[in-house]
Amino acid sequence: MKNSSVLSFNKVFFCALLLLVSINILGTYSEDILLLQSTKALFIPVLLILFFIKHKALSIPFISFFIFSFLGDVSLAFFDNGIFIKASSVFYFLSYMCLIGLVISKFNFFRIDKVIGAYLILVFLINAYFLYTFYGILKAVVPDSLEVTLFGVKNISLILLMFLAFGKYLANDTKSSILFLMVALCLVFSTILNYVSIYYVYSWILVMLERVIYAIGIYLLINYTIEENKSLIKQNNFQDSYKSDNIFA
Repeated sequence: MKNSSVLSFNKVFFCALLLLVSINILGTYSEDILLLQSTKALFIPVLLILFFIKHKALSIPFISFFIFSFLGDVSLAFFDNGIFIKASSVFYFLSYMCLIGLVISKFNFFRIDKVIGAYLILVFLINAYFLYTFYGILKAVVPDSLEVTLFGVKNISLILLMFLAFGKYLANDTKSSILFLMVALCLVFSTILNYVSIYYVYSWILVMLERVIYAIGIYLLINYTIEENKSLIKQNNFQDSYKSDNIFA
């Protein structure tokens, strides 16, 4: 009975993702302004409501991430106003910092194999170089220096998040580490597509892909929290059983 209820929740949760993606595709294809602005802001509330129906607890870093990301989504809905674009960059930066703070507490770079550590540093430097190049291009296109600075700060945090997620995966090849790496990848690709559609060429296909990838990232992050909660429960049960064994001994 318990397995069937978990299975039904997973199905409902996945169907909710498909419904949100379908609404997003319809909104971007039809280019209806109201539908286009509101679809992205639906991702986090709908998926979180379903999460809280089954799982009653969520840690403060995750709550902070979802709050800041939702505010970024709402701000970005008004993409024709420069103030809201800047506000969305600030909110997204804060949301990424929440995830960085969450994973960096469990990440010890000095315990990683030296070859893997050197590979991670190389990947980080390559991404930093591409970011610097893209920053120079954007600086020539966008006259607002504050907007360009926010772009740099937000994307540095994304590179750091990607670095930590990749290191976590290489150091500990588990389901939760794979999920977190996929979340980081989704956030990176959705951010890149968002910048392309805002600053270079607007296409409903790019907007659709950006929102679909973003929705998948939120979906995977909630699944990651579920896996982390399961691991914490197992760890607590093991500690309780170990203590009870010592008492009887």
